Amino acid sequence: MREIGTRERIVRTTSLLMQRQGYEATGLKQISQEARATLGSVYHFFPGGKRELAVEAVRHGGAEFAEFLRAAFDREDDPAEAIAACARDLARDLRESGWLDGCPVTTTALESAGRVPELQQAAEEAYEQWRSLVRDKLTRSGFAEDVARDLAHSVINLLEGAELSAQVSRSEAPLEIAGRHLARLIGSFR
Repeated sequence: MREIGTRERIVRTTSLLMQRQGYEATGLKQISQEARATLGSVYHFFPGGKRELAVEAVRHGGAEFAEFLRAAFDREDDPAEAIAACARDLARDLRESGWLDGCPVTTTALESAGRVPELQQAAEEAYEQWRSLVRDKLTRSGFAEDVARDLAHSVINLLEGAELSAQVSRSEAPLEIAGRHLARLIGSFR
């Protein structure tokens, strides 16, 4: 396993903190302490301060979830089964985190909507990347482009909502149910 550098450690720490407590509650001092980096290092790598760092952290979280989706899609040929497996994996990971580690983007996106355009833009880019991955999986499986595009929106929207509901209720059920229903929805278009 490769050792990560200070910059990457700062970004990963910020992503996790914002995932758990949002943008406003995450301060640079806390980031530097938890990342085992000096405050000077944080400003060295991110001269634009907290906003610049937060944008990188949202991008990092978006890329992490994209990798999570790719892994689920690589394990299952059938897109319906891949989505159901993804929902189960999300539920398991959320439970194993003590219900703390929901979507790496949503908390920050909701909190900054209309107030911090750079963060809102980074979040939208992450959502579009995720929809694109779902859309590509569906089109490779023979779905028409317009159907795949609409289904990709539905998949990401439902997974996001179910993950939030699972986190609030401290139950895997919302994600498991969402996965089953998404699989049926996808199957109905075949």
